[in-house]
Amino acid sequence: MEEEPPIYRLPHDTLHQIFSSLPLRQIILCRSLSKFFLHLLSAPSFLHLLSISHPPLHLHLLALRHRHTPHASHTSHTSLSLFDPDHNTWLHFPLDFLPFHSPLPVASSHGLLYLWAQPKPKPNANPSQPDTTATKSLIACNPLTRTFRVLPHLGSAWSRHGAVLVDADHRVMVLTELAALYCHRTPKWLKFSSNLPSKPRSPLLINHSAFALCDVGSPWRSQWKLFSCNIAATPSPSWSRLERHEWGDVFDVLKRPRLVRGHGNRILMVGGLKSSFALNAPCSTILVLRLDLDKLEWDEAARMPLEMFRAFRESTKFKVFGGGDRVCFSAKRIGKLALWDRCAAEGEQWRWIDNLPGNGDGLYRGFVFEGRLHAVP
Repeated sequence: MEEEPPIYRLPHDTLHQIFSSLPLRQIILCRSLSKFFLHLLSAPSFLHLLSISHPPLHLHLLALRHRHTPHASHTSHTSLSLFDPDHNTWLHFPLDFLPFHSPLPVASSHGLLYLWAQPKPKPNANPSQPDTTATKSLIACNPLTRTFRVLPHLGSAWSRHGAVLVDADHRVMVLTELAALYCHRTPKWLKFSSNLPSKPRSPLLINHSAFALCDVGSPWRSQWKLFSCNIAATPSPSWSRLERHEWGDVFDVLKRPRLVRGHGNRILMVGGLKSSFALNAPCSTILVLRLDLDKLEWDEAARMPLEMFRAFRESTKFKVFGGGDRVCFSAKRIGKLALWDRCAAEGEQWRWIDNLPGNGDGLYRGFVFEGRLHAVP
């Protein structure tokens, strides 16, 4: 029988004092060493010590959303995979502290992770046959402190078709093509009609306003426009088209545009740069445009280098996620992510992210996760 490591026999108070002197990133890495370190470094007494010994610290990470499969086993997807751009390394946050199965992370804001999950199956249930009648819950949690809160109950249709939007003030919005639910520090949801001309694309929640792209064109040719909604408006919020004559053809130059939240009160719009205005014009690269919501002015933020764009040229579609000055791009059969990182210390704004979890050949989705010890669900 293998002998227990001597460090396991040290008093927990002593170990807590030792590990509390480490940077937060190192503590997270140590959690993955074994179950012993996971429980040791997740104990409430250790987290309280960290909150005293560490100033408010944010980890700026890029989280991957695993693809949801209806017949996934109850034990699948028990951790959240995150990429640390500052240290070019992958981290994994276990989600086994949640009393639910098949957690599906969908969004994050200011240290809180939001995910859909189902109650764990009954003891006599067959694990190979998940209970399709079980209602999913929307949960807010802090994977650093391993604490969570279940949001007010929702019907199962919202988890299947709704996009979850969150902001820094703990506002939560679940949006579909026909309706929206809005909750802000209350035990109930406010429901209102979306009244949008088409299915909203890449919706965002910034402060008290929601934004989304909608196709107002014909069945033969898409025409994308930006819509906004003041969710704090009473008695019922409504969507309206946001446009200015000065914007010209800003929505016509991009193929398959997507919205990503920028820094502060800014929105990024990302898409393939059309080589012409012809119906099936090829793209010459991927362009990142930026809208200042205070001035309502657009400017160009970045263009993907041509040598990197060659990997995306053969893909009929690609996915975009991120935020601030960091945006990731994925496409099938590439096996890695392209990253635009304006914050890069080396000054190189475009680079590849390798060693992706899983088989690495699919369309990856994700979101920004700012790890915060002091975030309370």
